[in-house]
Amino acid sequence: MARVGEEQLLGTGTTSSSRGKDAEAESSSPNEQSQSYNEESEPIERKIKLPARDLFKQILLACTIHSVVIQAGINLSFSAVLLPQLAAEYNASTESLNNATSPTETPTTNNNSTIYIDKDAASWIASLVTLSLPLGALIVGSLMDKFGRKRIAMLTTIPFTTGWLLHYWAQNVNMIYAARIIAGFGSGLSTVCLIYVAELSHPKLRAMLLNLNSLFVCFGILITCAIGSVLHWRTMSLCYATLSLSSCLSIMLLPESPHWLHSFKNKTSHATKILSWLYSDDAVFQIEERRLWDNQIQRQRQTYRDIAATFTTPIVYKPLQLLFILFLLQQLTGCYVIVFYAVDVFKLIGNGMDEYSALILLGAIRFVAAILSSITSIRLGRKILLITSAAGMLVSALLAASSVGHTTSWCVLSYVAFGSIGVLVIPWTLIGELLPLKVRGKLGGFLFALAYLFMFGMVKGYPYLSAIVEIRTMFYWLVGVNAVMIYFVAARLPETFGKSFRQIEEYFLA
Repeated sequence: MARVGEEQLLGTGTTSSSRGKDAEAESSSPNEQSQSYNEESEPIERKIKLPARDLFKQILLACTIHSVVIQAGINLSFSAVLLPQLAAEYNASTESLNNATSPTETPTTNNNSTIYIDKDAASWIASLVTLSLPLGALIVGSLMDKFGRKRIAMLTTIPFTTGWLLHYWAQNVNMIYAARIIAGFGSGLSTVCLIYVAELSHPKLRAMLLNLNSLFVCFGILITCAIGSVLHWRTMSLCYATLSLSSCLSIMLLPESPHWLHSFKNKTSHATKILSWLYSDDAVFQIEERRLWDNQIQRQRQTYRDIAATFTTPIVYKPLQLLFILFLLQQLTGCYVIVFYAVDVFKLIGNGMDEYSALILLGAIRFVAAILSSITSIRLGRKILLITSAAGMLVSALLAASSVGHTTSWCVLSYVAFGSIGVLVIPWTLIGELLPLKVRGKLGGFLFALAYLFMFGMVKGYPYLSAIVEIRTMFYWLVGVNAVMIYFVAARLPETFGKSFRQIEEYFLA
């Protein structure tokens, strides 16, 4: 049987295929194709195994698009390295000036080497990236629907590169503020990667491939933690700018989302070429092709009144409510605060463990836990992972509140490890699964924006909260938050593991 060659994948012309996809499109109506998909595809799909080469293609595509998300992880953890280095540079400069001048003279800073920051400036440097991120997340939905998932993923690398170059050339704290704002905007745009992977991946692989998003975020955190103790922050900024440009070049080689081509641009021939390359097995290809028709039928049947009423339908407002509560609880667990202020948190614990050693351990633990989450997501459901994660965090917080010495630091590391297998990972991936295609771009951006506004409040407020509330009291608070998380997931969250988008929608309609 003839195959569509890889060199034809990104072509715009029509090619013939013995699969008869063009003939089928002409001989059967969209309604008939949709009915065929509904009645036959899902039972057959459960018996089908993807060939190894198809698995490799989808993993390769997901890893390439997720290379952008490494930058989001770097931005989250960069303040943990930047703030201590800025403080150390300023203190060293001040001490040097005091030794060289009379006691009555006021020390001044050399803007070419040192930048003065106080507690307020430090909190802004850490949190600004989360304040500007919602702007990118809010507009990315409309941008990706109009220009495509691939193009917007490439566009995302521009603010990342610009932000790192601003870091490199920064002469004062305002330039760092600007760099953090621009980088945060890029992180908001990077949410397009989740939508791209959700639309290109097979339902049996979707859980694992969506979890790669958090794996690559954790990889960015690990890179920052590992090299932060040996490289100057300006050198790190230059390296990260180069990495961002490399991601842009690699994404140029990827195909566009077939769902976007078919549903938003009506380029059925181009979309089926991409599916033909993705799925070498005819039975799987036919199922995925019918999904394209099914999604287009839903869009064609919509009137303006239907679009206005979309947000009142159960398949939209029910998952929206669930995700809103899930993201609120996720941020209240405080895991991201630990990532942003890792060195300061371990100093506050004050049990003798070297802060930078703890920082490296934190990055490594998050990365290993994210790998574990990706692997287990192939066999376990979302609810099991979330409940296990929250239960482990609850126990770790309880032990941290009552422990002394090095044990407290290990309990904090354990808290982050358990969070990284579920609570910090799954809510983001559920956006690509729970929301229907017709609103996934816009509402996905809205939820990302909302989550990062929650994160901004937590990160901005932590320095002031830590000055008035004892660290052990905070741990007891985290015990309560995780208890609520366990109850909410067990009682309200549906299982999405192995489910098609249609099956998930039917759950909310029931």
